[in-house]
Formats: sequence, C-alpha cells, structure tokens
Amino acid sequence: MSFVDIVTDRQNQVALLAAVASAATAFTLLQPVLQTDPMKARAKKVADYKERLRQQSRAEIAGKKAPSLRNAAAGGAAKSLVQQFKLLEIFDAQSAAKRLTLAGLRGERPVFTFMAARVLTPVIALCVAAFYLYVLQIGEFGNLVRLMLTCGAGVAGFYLPNLYVTNLIKKRQQALQLAFPDSLDLLLICVESGMSIEAALQKVTQEVAATCPALAEEYGLTTAELSYLQDRKVAYHNLGERTGLEGIKAVVTALIQCETYGTPLGSSLRVMAAENREIRMQTAEKKAAALPPQLTVPMILFFLPVLFVIILTPAAGSAMGWFD
Repeated sequence: MSFVDIVTDRQNQVALLAAVASAATAFTLLQPVLQTDPMKARAKKVADYKERLRQQSRAEIAGKKAPSLRNAAAGGAAKSLVQQFKLLEIFDAQSAAKRLTLAGLRGERPVFTFMAARVLTPVIALCVAAFYLYVLQIGEFGNLVRLMLTCGAGVAGFYLPNLYVTNLIKKRQQALQLAFPDSLDLLLICVESGMSIEAALQKVTQEVAATCPALAEEYGLTTAELSYLQDRKVAYHNLGERTGLEGIKAVVTALIQCETYGTPLGSSLRVMAAENREIRMQTAEKKAAALPPQLTVPMILFFLPVLFVIILTPAAGSAMGWFD
C-alpha cells in the first residue's frame, strides 16, 4: 500500500484518533504528578535579575563596563536563523521585545524565537495545507480554490505568532487587573504600619504569590530595581511599562510624585486602591452588559428552531391526522 492509502484508510484514522485520545487521557491523569511549581521558576528569574543588577551596580561603582541585563544564555538555532536573514532589521525588534515583555517573556531568547517563528510558521502552514490539498486531495476543490486555500494558510501562519502573543498579553493583563486592587490594599497596610516601600513590596510579593504569580514577579523585579538602580523613578516607570495597564501606570505616577515631592504615600495608595477597585467593577459590569447581545445569535440559531418544532409539531400532527 502507498503512503496516501495508509493515511486515508478509515481504520488507520480511527486507530490514530484512539491513540491520541489514550495519550491525552494519560497526560491528563499524570499532569498533577508531573506539574512543577511555577513560582520556583519565577523566583529564580527574579533572583537572577537581582544578581545582574548587583553586578551592574558594582561595575558602575568600580568604573568598569557594566554587564548587560539581558539573558546571556540566548542562542541556538533561532538566533542563527535570525542573524543570517537579518530579521531584526526587517521586523521591528524593539516593538516585538516590548510586546513580549507585556506577555511576560523577557530576554533575548524569546525575541529570537518569535522572529524565527514569524518566518517558519508560514512555511510550515503552507506545506501542511499543500500536503492535504494536493497529495491527500481532501475535498473536491478546483485548482484555483486549492491555490487560494494554500496561500491563505501561509498568510494565516504569518499572523499566528502575533495572535499567540496577543492572547498571552490579554490573559496576563486580565490576571494582573484582577489581583492589583487587593495587592494595593496590602501595600497600603504595610506602608501605614511603618514599613519602607521596598519592605512593603517584598511582603506583598510573598502574599500574592499564590493567587497571582505574574503580579508577584513584577513586584519582585521592582523591589530588585529599587535596591540597585541609581534613579528610583526608573524602577517605578519600568513597572508600568512591563504591565501596560492604565491603573498600574496611575499608581506608578503617584509613587514617582511621592518620591519627588514627598507627598504622603498612604493617602495616595488609598485613593489609587479605591480607583482600581472601581475599574475592576466597571470591567465586570461591562462584560455583564455585553452578554445579551452576544447571546442573541446563539439563541436564534439553536433555541428558536427547537422551540418552533416543539410548538408546531403537535398542531401539524393534529391537522394531518397523525393522532387519529
């Protein structure tokens, strides 16, 4: 039998689907055992970043060349591909690095991987579509339709990495926005109890680590930057840039004003906590208000036809004498 016959055989397809289902079931059952603690990896990243900041601070004091804050381990095939085709010049590397930072992916390695994916994903998608349409001949399509579908798969593959990163950014920002007002309340309690802003951020990092690891990581990075950066305002500004949320940027502005003009930090945090809770409530109300329009089309497509069948079937049966 040829390869095409083996692939298109129904029994082989059923066996393949059964194998995939069995593997998925085994993975689901073993996932709790194999799952590692994500906070350990995040804590290690914060510790490594803090160590690089310490080395940079010592190098600047000693008058030596400061080491880079980027990951030195970046490399591999993705880096070679990006450098060979000069993808950093073709695509906007700074914009990509900023978006990856918003998604929680820091360092050079995610940038090289993202750039390589933008080149390789269209080729892979085009090859897969061409294999299914021209080799396996799935569907009875004309040559023009097959060509359009193949080209469309390549275009979709080009935008797939951007969609993936955008999805990561949205999920991360939603998690940060949900946990940020509560963390501000904890930060306010710590500051009013007499703690410094560094100690308060460190305490809040420990408290929110279980509920929102992403926010705990951001607070940990901010604490490290406050300890070693010469300008403390840069640490606050970096917090706002890494999250991209307007509520956090407003709090960052208030913290910078407290550092510059000496205004009371407790009163500013109290006002910002109330504003962020209101923003969270408005977001929930907005989602609730958008539900009726979103449910209109599914109700028309799935609910009304069934309702019409239930109502009209007895009347039609009586009219046609089905129940005589």
